[in-house]
Amino acid sequence: MKYALPAAGWAGALLGLAASLVLALYGFRAQRRPQAVRVSQLRAATVLMAVGAALSMIALEAALLTDDFTMSYVAETHSRATPLLYTITSAWSALDGSIVLWALILAGYILFAARRITATTDRLGTGALAFMGLVAAFFFGLITTVANPFEILPDPPADGPGPNPLLRNDIMVAIHPPLLYLGFVGFTVSFAYAMSALVIRRAGVDWLVRTRRANLVAWSFLTAGLVVGAWWSYEVLGWGGYWAWDPVENAAFIPWLVATAFIHSAVVQVKRGMLQAWNFVLALATFGLTILGTFLTRSSVVASVHSFTQSGVGPALLGFFIVVLVGGFTLFAVRGEAVANRTRSLRLASREGVFLLNNLLLCLFAFVVLLGTVYPIFVEAFTGGQVSVGRPFFDRMAVPLSFALLLAMGAGPFTPYRWATPALLWVRLRFPLLFGSAAAATVTLAGIRSVGVIAVAFLATTITAASVRHLLVTAPNRRPSGLWRLVSGQRAYWGGQLAHIGVAVVAVAIAVAGATATRATVTLEPGGSTEFGGYTVTFDRAEQHTEPDRVQRDAHLSFHADGELDWTATPKLESFTNQPQAVGIPSVWSTPGRDIYVALAQLTPDTITVNLYRYPLMSWLWAGGFLMAAGGLWALSERRRRQDTGDRSQAEEASARA
Repeated sequence: MKYALPAAGWAGALLGLAASLVLALYGFRAQRRPQAVRVSQLRAATVLMAVGAALSMIALEAALLTDDFTMSYVAETHSRATPLLYTITSAWSALDGSIVLWALILAGYILFAARRITATTDRLGTGALAFMGLVAAFFFGLITTVANPFEILPDPPADGPGPNPLLRNDIMVAIHPPLLYLGFVGFTVSFAYAMSALVIRRAGVDWLVRTRRANLVAWSFLTAGLVVGAWWSYEVLGWGGYWAWDPVENAAFIPWLVATAFIHSAVVQVKRGMLQAWNFVLALATFGLTILGTFLTRSSVVASVHSFTQSGVGPALLGFFIVVLVGGFTLFAVRGEAVANRTRSLRLASREGVFLLNNLLLCLFAFVVLLGTVYPIFVEAFTGGQVSVGRPFFDRMAVPLSFALLLAMGAGPFTPYRWATPALLWVRLRFPLLFGSAAAATVTLAGIRSVGVIAVAFLATTITAASVRHLLVTAPNRRPSGLWRLVSGQRAYWGGQLAHIGVAVVAVAIAVAGATATRATVTLEPGGSTEFGGYTVTFDRAEQHTEPDRVQRDAHLSFHADGELDWTATPKLESFTNQPQAVGIPSVWSTPGRDIYVALAQLTPDTITVNLYRYPLMSWLWAGGFLMAAGGLWALSERRRRQDTGDRSQAEEASARA
């Protein structure tokens, strides 16, 4: 039936909006009068919300797959020649569709959170559901108003322009955006529980314990999303790098830094009952920064390869960010005294002190990146002038902060709670420091004179050796069975150690690849050769291929060593139908020791110009990043006794007041 899919998508968004408003209403009512609401009513609202979000996404995908150009979103982002994979990913490759995916993921998180509410006497949980309902209402409201992908065109075109060229030439478009959304949206749960705890003046660790899984899920997916995004930039854009401090890259990195501080700070409160005010601030800030990052991505306030075109979504997101910021921190200011710690002092020479230092460094790092990102926006808004904050600023500030964080990360997990004596720290760290010194000496003897590389080698080796030493010392026995029993029995701790080792690997890869990379730009005629990175590079031929949605021109270059052919590179330039922008696709040869990277800069009938790069240890960057995400998931897999929050809620409130 004509217009059936747009109507179904619109109906799903309206159903999600109505269900989220009902959830907010019932949640707040249950928080005030638990006997007036049943758990089944709350769960029914979350199920209807999820059904509405799923219906909207299914309708959007079906319209794309059936070439239904009567729907505005399909007409603007799809073409009949688009391959199947990129037709599916088109659902989140543009502004309006990405909001639908956001609402779907948010509904999934809320559905999961509602399953853990067993009684309406759980005022903390019902209040959290209410705040989640308000957040969901905002995003469903966007879908039904300024970000409506289901508008019907009275005069639909026969075909459309297709997706952005950068979003239909690599499979990572199917991975990177969903991972980022799973990370961003997940921090709604901790925000909602923090707000609920403030409303009812609930001190203690209950809200942290109940949001631990959501926080680890969100952090792990956001970590993986950042790594995949950097890898995508490296493999697709052809500029020879992976991170440019692009404003929208920063918009995802900033909440990751604050979320990392929050996860560490939560451990201190659960273990020692300290840093409680810190955790409220960090939970509110993390969620607020995800909204700010969404605003930067989905408005035209920054010029970025990632940003979407201008629309009414930008002002709406900015307004929501201000409401979250002002409302959340006003509530914290009013109720903060009721939930602040008063009984325990913190010693800097302890694990709590090192974690506090870690939090300060992470938050300072986030502030520096945020300042460099939004400063040009404020200058243009208030003065009309245009300034730019480039990579030198970020690198100059990030390098010392990164070294300080590595130092704190190396000492923190092995510093005891309450008080650490120099003798105890020396016993725990002397062998790791010895291994770190040996690594630094080895790097120096290898001919590397970069102070940064030597320092990173020392710190990274010390961190890894400290984790290995602790594993060997504390295991029941040093056989594989004993090591596995320890690692699987304390997954939260060893997941953190795995993530720390991942950070160390990433640090080594960034330092070595940045300081020892080799670059060259050469122009070659057919049959011409040049020497690069220990290889003889020969331009063999150029070819052109025509496909339904693109014209592809590629160059074939052979890499010989000692007269033997080792590799053939085929960098490409792709020109898409109805898209004037040509996209360069580099050719990358990766090994554990180094990457050879070839990007086609210019192709004429007689010559080619190529950019050649040799990056040592570049593959370690991706391995270390995924190791970090795996550490978060390993910590998540630890089973904990489920708490009967409904029966405990009144007793905990009385204890908190006492």
